[in-house]
Amino acid sequence: MSAVSPLRVVAAAGSAFVASSAWYAAFGSRLARLDEAYAGPAPSPAVVAPVEVVRTGVLATGVSLLADRLPVRGPRGALALGAGLWVTFPVVLLTGSVFHEKVPWQQAAIHAGDWLLKLVLVSAVVTVRRPA
Repeated sequence: MSAVSPLRVVAAAGSAFVASSAWYAAFGSRLARLDEAYAGPAPSPAVVAPVEVVRTGVLATGVSLLADRLPVRGPRGALALGAGLWVTFPVVLLTGSVFHEKVPWQQAAIHAGDWLLKLVLVSAVVTVRRPA
């Protein structure tokens, strides 16, 4: 039987959405200097928010399903899961974008930081109250 909690998935998605929004609020002006795609007017929050909530919900669901099938317990397990997923996916993709597509490393680093924050936070929330 699955121990995936829909409430934890929603809490993880919501907290990651808020944290990611704060991350890009802090680094948005830096992104605008690095890439003209970020320099123009921002899309309406009414358009961006639902898309990001769905994307983050998919992420939280996937991490929760994975955590349920692995022996992830306690804060160390959550940190290991989040960091492991970060190195496996966003870091691989972002280093490829720097190397092959000439994306500035500073831009990739901003996105990498957001992904690390999201993955560790989601991992922590979906595994909370699981004994170590």
